[in-house]
Amino acid sequence: MTALTGPLISAADLLSWLDSPNSPVLLDVRWRLGGPPGREDYAEGHLPGAVYLDLDADLAAAPGAGGRHPLPAEEDLQRVLREAGVRADRPVVAYDSDNGSIAARVWWLLRWAGHEDVVVLDGGYAAWVAAGNPVTTDEVTPEEGDIEVRPGGMPVVDADGAADLAREGVLLDARAPERYRGDIEPIDPRAGHVPGARNAPFTEHLRDGRWKPATELAERFEALGVRPGEPVGAYCGSGVTASSVVLALEVAGVTTRERPAALYAGSWSHWCVDPTRPVATGDQPGE
Repeated sequence: MTALTGPLISAADLLSWLDSPNSPVLLDVRWRLGGPPGREDYAEGHLPGAVYLDLDADLAAAPGAGGRHPLPAEEDLQRVLREAGVRADRPVVAYDSDNGSIAARVWWLLRWAGHEDVVVLDGGYAAWVAAGNPVTTDEVTPEEGDIEVRPGGMPVVDADGAADLAREGVLLDARAPERYRGDIEPIDPRAGHVPGARNAPFTEHLRDGRWKPATELAERFEALGVRPGEPVGAYCGSGVTASSVVLALEVAGVTTRERPAALYAGSWSHWCVDPTRPVATGDQPGE
């Protein structure tokens, strides 16, 4: 296997690929909101050769005006990726615990940074272990990579751009329905959603821990009003799980590698802190 043909890879295909001359860089990005730290999971067992990266410390800037997981500075991301062994001419596979939501952030970041050959392990570490594949507790010290981060490979919108998408295209909210409706808000200071946004919980991309087939995903997005070729973007609480919506749209064939969906990187954690920005509640998009 020398080239990637889609954003997902199965555990079986990855296992066979690891023995090839062009084996990929493996990035373990397991993480839980509220902890415990994913590095503890990594220490207990990980894919052979995998390097651990932390969502908070390595894959986002410090929380602040830009939201809870702002995009990292170009030089910071380049340093982290090089230390993890990421090279311009070598493919990358990212995996998390199971649902792909954190690994999708890495997929998105690398694509945004200009690295084209990156995929997410379908089913994550759980699928790898369930298949009886080898794991290790060995710490990995990779040879330093040479990737040059060149932002712009994936479209990003700010709050104004997200509002425009909600009015003129389709803006998808990846959070759970109760947070979208504004019934609860356990993390951010205001509850509700961006007016005009449509609820598309990222958990509905999955069945039994694996991504649904492209045809089912396409039907889901069609029911949400997404049309191929028309403007579409996604947001969530802090810009992480929304990356999996961007990925799912590409898996479904609704968007393409050449014309991907936009990401509102600051997401709800950015939108809701400005009291002048309107908030909608309930199960309808609102205006």
